[in-house]
Amino acid sequence: MCRLNMKELLLNEAIYTEVVENGMMKARHSVWIATANVKNMFVALGAGAVGSSIELFERLAARGVRIRLLHSGVPSGSFLSELKERRKLLHSPNFDMRRCVRVHFKCVLIDSRKVYVGSANFTGAGIGMKGRGRRNFEIGMMSGEDRVMDQIAALYDAIWNGAKCRKCGRRKHCIVPLESPKTAG
Repeated sequence: MCRLNMKELLLNEAIYTEVVENGMMKARHSVWIATANVKNMFVALGAGAVGSSIELFERLAARGVRIRLLHSGVPSGSFLSELKERRKLLHSPNFDMRRCVRVHFKCVLIDSRKVYVGSANFTGAGIGMKGRGRRNFEIGMMSGEDRVMDQIAALYDAIWNGAKCRKCGRRKHCIVPLESPKTAG
């Protein structure tokens, strides 16, 4: 068990501001996202411009930021449609998505310097730029503590690399199991 000394409690709109604007948009080398649901969402892209989460990913990847998106559900139609249209991002070595039907935790690890953990999915009504009357009631926390980030990153990486597949019990529901031959033995 890790005793958490979370830095900052975030509610509702503050999640978007801290995680997306003050976190993801300023990332220098990595953004790891874990979520149950993935939907295309609006984000402020600077200088008054509003764009999609796919556009944000594209800009980050072009700057050399490595993006990992770990999710459980099938992404929304608009997310998949725009992703297919933006072939440069789809084929970028800096962008990767993996699906594990058991992922239900929500986190965003940014540059190994801060982490968001909370209830918000990667959707407009969750972590996105939704209007006050259209967003979910969400709660989360930010931390910059190494031991907190290390434990979250270790769990994330174990799922991402398939180390949890063997004992998961849901493999028959996996379209593409994450377990590689290296982790199977």
